[in-house]
Amino acid sequence: MIRTYDGKEACAARLVCFPHAGGCASAFRPLSAALPDDIELLAVQYPGRQERRAEPYAEEIGALAEESARALVPYAQRPLFLLGHSMGALVAFETARLLEQRGTVVRLFASAARPPSQDWEELDLDACGDDELVAELRRLGGVPEALLQDEESVREALRLLRADHRPLRRYRCPPDAAVAASATVLLGVSDPKNTVEQVRGWRRHTTGDFTLDVLPGGHFWLTDRHAGAAPLLTRYIRDDLA
Repeated sequence: MIRTYDGKEACAARLVCFPHAGGCASAFRPLSAALPDDIELLAVQYPGRQERRAEPYAEEIGALAEESARALVPYAQRPLFLLGHSMGALVAFETARLLEQRGTVVRLFASAARPPSQDWEELDLDACGDDELVAELRRLGGVPEALLQDEESVREALRLLRADHRPLRRYRCPPDAAVAASATVLLGVSDPKNTVEQVRGWRRHTTGDFTLDVLPGGHFWLTDRHAGAAPLLTRYIRDDLA
């Protein structure tokens, strides 16, 4: 399912955003508002949350990518730029591979994510206690402390987190899998989960141009309202269109 927020149908390009594990499309609403009128933001909503709460969770990253690719076909009359945050980078990568035959994906942005062929060394969250997971959420940031003090909010966050980590832990693509689109890796300088050396491995997964930007912030720099993501993404998109 694709969400739009700001009615920019006459845009020159579309930025398609894929949430992190446990995340929702609504996390990208502030970024949508910050983008200029010629760039429309589309946010992918995974099953099992918000208005899709009654739907079963995806069992594979590939299933999320197939659904996303089908849903994006009506929007592909404009150039597409795919941006995935953390687990969303894997979904974006597989979606880009599926859409390549249409030739509409110009650039893939991978935020706070190791390469798709690398073992992310994720824990089995079904075997972890709630207190342990809440401590990890605090370490990574991105969830306001007020929500972490609310039992219902924590219960919902952990439900989604555990569900999304199951396909994440199973996923691994071939070492030579690559997209033709250019690839840009975005990493917060104080991200406690990823390092520059780890994310440089994305280079092997594109046959196009590759760039790496290290930015102020932590793991959730992208959805931090003060991170300045919109100007950076706008610059890349306009340069590619030019």
